[in-house]
Amino acid sequence: MATQSIATDTASDIFVALDVASIALLLDVDGTLIDIGPSPNEVHVAGDLRGSLARLSALTGGALALVSGRPIADLDALFAPLRLPAIGGHGAEMRPRAGAAVTSVAPLSADLRRRLAEAATPGSGIIVEDKGYSLALHYRQAPQHEDRLRSHIAAGRAAYPGEATEVLPGKAMLEVKRPDVNKGDGVRDLMRYAPFAGRMPVFVGDDVTDESVFAVLAEIGGKGFSVGRHFAGLAGIFDSPFAVRRALQRLAAKTRTGS
Repeated sequence: MATQSIATDTASDIFVALDVASIALLLDVDGTLIDIGPSPNEVHVAGDLRGSLARLSALTGGALALVSGRPIADLDALFAPLRLPAIGGHGAEMRPRAGAAVTSVAPLSADLRRRLAEAATPGSGIIVEDKGYSLALHYRQAPQHEDRLRSHIAAGRAAYPGEATEVLPGKAMLEVKRPDVNKGDGVRDLMRYAPFAGRMPVFVGDDVTDESVFAVLAEIGGKGFSVGRHFAGLAGIFDSPFAVRRALQRLAAKTRTGS
């Protein structure tokens, strides 16, 4: 516990020392900004988090983006009234600036998605998240079904050999998506757009789904922070989403007071 606390304190100090005039903040959502809920729809976004994000978006000249597995429409609903630049669907969607149109990859076939969704039998505790361009099966309420889900997904993909897909594992989740779609490539693309271009990307993430971003940070001159998980080349590790939210508050407050 002491080691975690030291790691978090160090990560927070490094994070708060960042110069908002020269960075782009890229923030994962579930497990990073907000705590993991019983289901994707059972999560809480505190008002003070919205306030920190709004303040830091202004201070970075709009170079603050959410980088999530959720669709961008879901992110807008969660963080309303904020409509931030975003990468959604693990890189399947992108909105480079507030007010811009959302671009997206082609959807999976409806038949394949229906086949995959059949895993969520009544009373199973499995939750289906159909994003169109991908389909996620969440088993956080039914961990005993993980092996069955893996077999079900393998059979479903085999039944549609013409659909190019791959499986992305996450926290108590398996997602079938298009290959060569990932957060790392999404971040690389986003950093070509104003107001992100020319700034140092600073990414905070927590899951194996964020590995692709950590992998490209050195290439694009960025810094990475994680929540509770070690990745190569990190600048710091927070022990919880609460610690991330507190660091964001501190960064916003520091720039407000000039301290």
